[in-house]
Amino acid sequence: MLVRRGSRNAGLAACAALLFATTACGSDEGKQSAASPVRLYGTDGNMQNSFVKEFDGQTKLLDGMKGTIPLTPLSEDFKDRVTSQDPGLTDFLYSAEVYDAIAVSALAAQLAGSTAPAEIAKQINGVTTGGERCDSIKACLPIARTGTDIEYRGVSLNRGGFTEAGEPSTASYATMHFGEQAKLEDGKTEFVGAGDESAASTQAPPAPKKQVGGKTDRRDGSPLKIGGLLPQTGDLSLAYPPMAAGAKLAMREINDAGGVLGEPAIWVDGDDGTNPDVAKATVAEHVAAGVHVIIGAGASGVSRAVLPDVVAAGLVLFSPSNTDAGLTTIDDQGRYFRTAPSDILQGRALADVIMRDGPQKIAIVARKDSYGEGLQGNVRAELERAGIAADRLKLLTYDPPAKPDSPPVDFSSGAQEIKQFGADAVLVIGFGESAQVIKALDSAGVQIRH
Repeated sequence: MLVRRGSRNAGLAACAALLFATTACGSDEGKQSAASPVRLYGTDGNMQNSFVKEFDGQTKLLDGMKGTIPLTPLSEDFKDRVTSQDPGLTDFLYSAEVYDAIAVSALAAQLAGSTAPAEIAKQINGVTTGGERCDSIKACLPIARTGTDIEYRGVSLNRGGFTEAGEPSTASYATMHFGEQAKLEDGKTEFVGAGDESAASTQAPPAPKKQVGGKTDRRDGSPLKIGGLLPQTGDLSLAYPPMAAGAKLAMREINDAGGVLGEPAIWVDGDDGTNPDVAKATVAEHVAAGVHVIIGAGASGVSRAVLPDVVAAGLVLFSPSNTDAGLTTIDDQGRYFRTAPSDILQGRALADVIMRDGPQKIAIVARKDSYGEGLQGNVRAELERAGIAADRLKLLTYDPPAKPDSPPVDFSSGAQEIKQFGADAVLVIGFGESAQVIKALDSAGVQIRH
C-alpha cells in the first residue's frame, strides 16, 4: 500500500538531518539557495530507457532521476514472449496493457457471439469480473467458446476487474531510477499497489453465446478486426516499441488458440502520431476498413480528440495507456475502455516518492494537455495533503510541439523561474519533448543532483 500518513514527518526529518549541510527547516530560514542541488523526478511519459535518446551527448543529466510508471511485476515468461516479437526491446512499459486490451476485446467478441462493436462493449467489463477464472488467452478462449462466463486475469489485470467506467479497479506502480550510465536500474525498482478490488463492477453482462462447433458463421460479422491507434510517431513514439510488441504477441496467441468466432482475428495497423489530426485520419481509415475495436490512442488528449469520431462510427476505443483521470466520467456512450489506471492513483504514488526525499520547495512542470495538467493537479493535491504548503509549490506548463517539424520546446524562461524559486525538487511530466525542460534547467545553471 502507499505510504502517505507519515510522509510529511519523514520529509521534515530528512530536512533536519541536512541542517548543517544546507539550510534550516524554519520558514524564512528554510528558503533554499538557488545553487542547492535539484532532484529530478519523472513519470510514465519519460521514465523509459528510450528517453535517453533525446539527450545526445548530455545523458549525464539523467543520472539519479527517478519517478513512477504504471507497471505490474512482469514474469520472465511474459518478457521472453514479448521480446520474441522484438528482440531489440529496452523497455516493457505498456506492453502488458496493450496485450490485455487486445485479449479482453477478443474474449468479449467471443462471448458476445458477434463482432458488432455494441455487443462487444457490453461484454468487456464482464470479461474481467465474475465467471470462471482463467489467466491466459490460451486458457480463456476455449471456455468462452462453450458459452461460459469468464473472469480474465492476464498480465496487467491480475488483481481486480474493471469498474463500471471500464477501467482497472486496482493498479501497480513501479518506482524507477536512472543510474550512472543513464539507464534504468532494475535492481532498484520498487512496486507499490493502489486502488480497491471492491470497486470492480458487479453488473452482470448479457448471457454469453456458445459457439456451435468450430465452423465459421459469417452472420456473426467475423472475422474480428482490431485496429491500432498507437504512437508510431510524435512525442510519445519512444513508448511505441513495447506497445507494438505487446500487440503482436496478443494477436499471435489469439490466433494460435483458434482465433475468434471460428476465424483468425485481423490486426489493422495505424498511427496516432501523438497528434489529434493524425489520429483522426487513422480513425477514418479504420472505419473505412471495417475495424470493430480500436486499440489506442497512446496519449489521453489524443483519445479525447478522437472519441467523438469513434462513437459516431459506432466502434469501441480501448486504450492501453490513457491515464487522464477526467476520462473516467467522459461521455463515451459505453464505448471507451482502458487497461491503464487513472492518474488519481499515480498522483499518490508520485507524491510518496517525492516526499521520501524530504524536499522543501517543489516545482512541477507539465506539458499543457489533459495528461500533463491532470497529473500535475493530482500530484499537487497529494503533496498539499502530505503537508507541503502552497507557497512551497510552483506549477509551470509548456506547449508541446504541435507537429513533428515544429520548433523544439523553449523552456528557458521557465528554467529561470525555477532557479529563482530555489526549488530542490523538480517533477517533469511529459513525453520525449520533456528532455528540453531538463536541458533548459542545466543551461540556466540549475545544479542537478546526480
